[in-house]
Amino acid sequence: MVMTLDATSAERRVVLGVKKSLSARVWRERLDDQGLSQALAIAQRTELPEVVGRVLAGRSVPLEDASGFLNPSIKDLMPDPSKLVDMDKACARVADALQAGVKIAVFGDYDVDGATSSALLKRYLMLLGVEPDVYIPDRIIDGYGPNPTAINQLHAGGARLLITVDCGSTSFEAFEEAKRLGLEVVVLDHHQVDENFPEVHALVNANRQDDLSGQGHLAAVGVTFLFLVGLNRELRRRGAFAQRAEPRLMDLLDLVALGTVCDVVPLKGLNRAYVVQGLKVMARRENIGLSCLADISRLSGKPTPYHLGYMLGPRINAGGRIGDSALGMKLLSSDDRAEGERIAATLERLNQERQAMEAVMLEEGEGQAFQKMEGTVPPAVLLTGADGWHPGVVGLIASRLKERYRRPAFAMAFNEKGLGTGSGRSIIGVDLGSAVRAAVEAGLLVKGGGHAMAAGLTIEKEKVPEFEAFLTEQLSEDVEQASADHELTIDGVLTPAGANLSLLDILEQAGPYGASHAEPVFALPSVPIKFSKVVGQGHVSVTLGGNEGTNLKAIAFKAEDQPHGKALLQARGKPLHIAGSLSVDTWQGQAKPSLRIIDVADPTRGQYGA
Repeated sequence: MVMTLDATSAERRVVLGVKKSLSARVWRERLDDQGLSQALAIAQRTELPEVVGRVLAGRSVPLEDASGFLNPSIKDLMPDPSKLVDMDKACARVADALQAGVKIAVFGDYDVDGATSSALLKRYLMLLGVEPDVYIPDRIIDGYGPNPTAINQLHAGGARLLITVDCGSTSFEAFEEAKRLGLEVVVLDHHQVDENFPEVHALVNANRQDDLSGQGHLAAVGVTFLFLVGLNRELRRRGAFAQRAEPRLMDLLDLVALGTVCDVVPLKGLNRAYVVQGLKVMARRENIGLSCLADISRLSGKPTPYHLGYMLGPRINAGGRIGDSALGMKLLSSDDRAEGERIAATLERLNQERQAMEAVMLEEGEGQAFQKMEGTVPPAVLLTGADGWHPGVVGLIASRLKERYRRPAFAMAFNEKGLGTGSGRSIIGVDLGSAVRAAVEAGLLVKGGGHAMAAGLTIEKEKVPEFEAFLTEQLSEDVEQASADHELTIDGVLTPAGANLSLLDILEQAGPYGASHAEPVFALPSVPIKFSKVVGQGHVSVTLGGNEGTNLKAIAFKAEDQPHGKALLQARGKPLHIAGSLSVDTWQGQAKPSLRIIDVADPTRGQYGA
């Protein structure tokens, strides 16, 4: 067994002697001695550079699986859909409805996973000549998941079968109304649930406690794709494709990749294959709406998980946060270029409005957080909030504060009645979702839930101090332990000349990178800073010089006011240790390597020495 991710800090060497970087982090090798041996064995087996072996070993890829890991196959990694509880019932019921001409409705969530799941299902049904009604709830008016009002609206529109995607596993009240109306329900979901389910025809969720399929890591769009594989098989068995072409499911994997990346589920197993193959489909730009969104996002060259998570995803989410929640689904399911360009332009405008709104809220939130952190005893969990904040943006504020102060954070938007809608983000090692659920049981919250890294809640303003004290009692020890060893994990050491396109091509085979499959981080020792300037909204653009006369373009995002950003701006002509992740920059159609700077250390200062 490879001792890599579980290796203690004491077993892993300090890189370049950096014990305290400008962001107060120690730089450590990802691998211990046993892991380094594994890396060498992988490199020899695959005939790839040792640095690629380090990347694979550092992500717990066994030696015997290394070759297959570099070429993940949907066919090899996809389970029989029937292994998921209720899958066969769901497929049979929808096949019956299609053959009987029963009107079908789809209810999806307002985030990217919900939008891609809904668009995926709609596109498939349209390939069969069926136009479903699709309902995407308004984040503020409807809230999360199906509700009785929406159920009545869909039933009044003629729907007699409802398929929910990325929601529905806990929609007891809504589905009681559906039962009363005679509207049958099939649920396709992935959220954590207990042993109690609403009464529906079929509830497909690999995170059901009685589901042993081992696919609980899938996003809802991944579950939906598995459902379509099962449905396609059932329709084929019934002879539905004797007179018509069978839908090509692999052509829909661009949507699956987008939802999988943006829902930040672990990029392992089938998820990783979804993304690898889906990126290939996306590069063909056959989805008109998605192509329009890529154009307005100024996405050129081959799409990567970064483009999906930081360029396409936020624009789709902008509709759900501050605009029309259904815009993302409409865009992703559209084959009309004029419509696609119109919706993409609207999402671009909404995203810009969201960014402006976020900037104002973040400034106020950071002021509150700074005061709390400057107190006698800094809080274990940061709670910020204000009247008039937009509830669709609070999750972004919580995420920014979590990153800035390296501790769990909540941001809450209060309405005129003193009721707050809040969103929280956590750090590794601190289970925020369980603490929120415990606070609900203690009567401190109107409602709340989530998982380890993120949570949502509704709270009365007068209960905030008591809730803050509760979180301190529940999480102080976990936060202290999680923050004790603040380190940056390094995969290898490179020079600017070594950070070339050839290496990037090979590293790409070990990707894509994301949740539970971390992007490689490399250290560049004593690199001269040839040029630096502020660009965009507080980013620092840098030219790094190499001993071989080569230059490497680099950028530190939102770093102008951060210690490492200031050091880069002041260090022209001086050497600095640089840590960051590599990517391909295709500006003006020419591919060049680029470095995203994560951290900086000064090699001339004593505390950075061995």
